[in-house]
Amino acid sequence: MHVQFIDTDRIFYISDSQDFERLSLEIFNYQVKNCEVYGRFVANLGIDSTRIKDLNSIPFLPIEFFKSHKIISGKREIKETFSSSGTTGMIQSKHYVTDISVYVNSYRKAFELFYGDIRNYAILALLPSYLEREGSSLIYMVDDLITLSQNPKSGYFLYDHLLLEETLNELKESGKSTLLIGVSYALLDFAESRTLEFPELIVMETGGMKGKRKEMLRTELHDILCTGFGVPAIHSEYGMTELMSQAYSKGGGRFHCPPWMKIRIRDTNDPLSLLKHDQTGGVNIIDLANINSCSFIASQDLGKQFADGSFEILGRFDNSDIRGCNLLVQ
Repeated sequence: MHVQFIDTDRIFYISDSQDFERLSLEIFNYQVKNCEVYGRFVANLGIDSTRIKDLNSIPFLPIEFFKSHKIISGKREIKETFSSSGTTGMIQSKHYVTDISVYVNSYRKAFELFYGDIRNYAILALLPSYLEREGSSLIYMVDDLITLSQNPKSGYFLYDHLLLEETLNELKESGKSTLLIGVSYALLDFAESRTLEFPELIVMETGGMKGKRKEMLRTELHDILCTGFGVPAIHSEYGMTELMSQAYSKGGGRFHCPPWMKIRIRDTNDPLSLLKHDQTGGVNIIDLANINSCSFIASQDLGKQFADGSFEILGRFDNSDIRGCNLLVQ
C-alpha cells in the first residue's frame, strides 16, 4: 500500500540534523513507492529500499531523467511545468509541479533566512535570457519577490542599461536596501560598460553565460563585477529547474543551504560512493521541498563540500565523463 501524504509544513521546520535525516528517510520511502521512475531506478540498482536506514545510503536519481521522463510522486494534477534553458536543439529538462505552494514557501522562507524581510528591499532583475522564454522557475520566483517588495523601483530591465544605471543611482541616494539579481553575461555586459560606486548594493549572479559569452572562472567574473558595481563581494544563487530550493553565497562562491536542503559529493568513478570533505566530485542534492517529484538528485555539477556543510561549485561534467547512467529506466 502506497503512502499518500506527508505534511509538507514539516519540511520548513526542521530543527537539527537528526530531524533532517528522519524526514529524508520518510520522504525516500514515500517517493520510492509513489514515484514510478525513481522506484524503478532504485530497483534496477539492485537496492532493497526497505534496507535503507540512514541518509548516506539513499540513492540519487541522475538529473538526466528530467529530460526523458515525468518525475512525479503521487497521482496529482500538474499545476506548473518548469523547463530548463538551453541552446536550440538541446533537450530541455521538465519539472512537473503538482503543488506550487511548496515552491513558493521554499524560496520565500530561504530568502528571509539569508536576507531578511523582502519588504526592506528594492529588487532589480537583469535576466534577459530567462524572460525571453517560457517556463522559467527563476522568473516565477523573481516575479513574486518583486511583488512582495512593494517597492515602485523594483522590476526588470532587460537590455535597458541606462535606466538600470539611473535606478541604481536613485536607490543609492535614497539609502534603500537594493538587490540586483542577474544572469552572469548580462551583469558582465553592464559592468564592462559602466562604473558605479555602490558598496551597499547586493549583486547576485545566477551563473552561466547561456551561450552568449565564453565561460570564465568565477574569480575572474566576480572581480570584473566588483569593479563595475563598486561592491566588495558578489553574491550567488545556486538553483536549477529540477529543484524546489536554492542555496546562496554571500561572497567567494561558498554556498550555504537552507535547513531543508543538503548536498553530498559523490565519487565521479563510482556514483554510489560518497566522498569526504574537501574532495572534488559530483554534486548530489537533497531537496526535501521537492517532495512531489524527487528529493534526491545527482546533478552534473562538480563541487567540493566543507566541514560546516557549505560547498562550492567547480565546474560541470563533460557528457563523456558521466558514468553510472547505464541504469536508466527503459
